[in-house]
Amino acid sequence: MSAEPILEPVMTQVDPIDLLIAIEEAYPMPIRPEYVEGMAIVPPQPSDIHNDGAGELFYQFRAAGIRLVGFGNGYRAAHKDGRTMALIVPDFYVRRRRPTELDESYRKAHKGWYPIDMIALVGEVTSTNHETDTGPKFRTYAAAGIPAYVLVDRHSGTAHCYADPVVPGDDPTEAYYATDTKVDLGEPLPLPEPYPTLDTAPFLES
Repeated sequence: MSAEPILEPVMTQVDPIDLLIAIEEAYPMPIRPEYVEGMAIVPPQPSDIHNDGAGELFYQFRAAGIRLVGFGNGYRAAHKDGRTMALIVPDFYVRRRRPTELDESYRKAHKGWYPIDMIALVGEVTSTNHETDTGPKFRTYAAAGIPAYVLVDRHSGTAHCYADPVVPGDDPTEAYYATDTKVDLGEPLPLPEPYPTLDTAPFLES
C-alpha cells in the first residue's frame, strides 16, 4: 500500500483480525488495514502515481501470459501454533492456484483473509511507507516462505527481486531473503522462471 501509515501496537489478547475489523468500522472512509510484526498498519488511500506503477507491473505479468497475477486480496500468515502472524494486502501478487473450496472456507473462517500459501510471488511499490516494505513486510514475506518478493523502492530509486527465503529460527522477525537481484529504476529487472523480466522505466516518470 502507499502513503504514510498509521501504526498501532496490538494487545496480545486481541485477535488481530478482529482488531482490523474494528479499525475499519471506526474510519469514516473505506480503508484496508494490515497487520505485521505486532503492529496494525493503516495506510491512507494510495496515490494515482502509486496505483499507475503497480498497474504497469500487473500488466507486464499478464502480457507475459501469467494469468494468476492479481491484486486486492488480503492474505493471512500464521505462526506454527496457528495464531495470526500477519494480515497483508500486497500491491500485486502471483498465486499458485485459483482459490479452491478449501481456500474459500479458510477465507470465510478468517473473515476475509485467504491463506498466504496461495502466493508464489508478491510485489510492493513503495511510497512514503518505504520503511514498512523494506523492513517488516520484507521479513514477513520471507517468514511466510514466499519464494519471490518484487520490491520497487521509489525512495532509493531501485528495484529488487528477493529470492531464497531463510527462517533461521522460531522468530519470524529474523527471517530474510538470501538473494537480492537489484537494479536502478529504468533498468530491466530479471525475475526467476517462469516470470518475465520487468521494465522499470515507467517509474522514472513518477
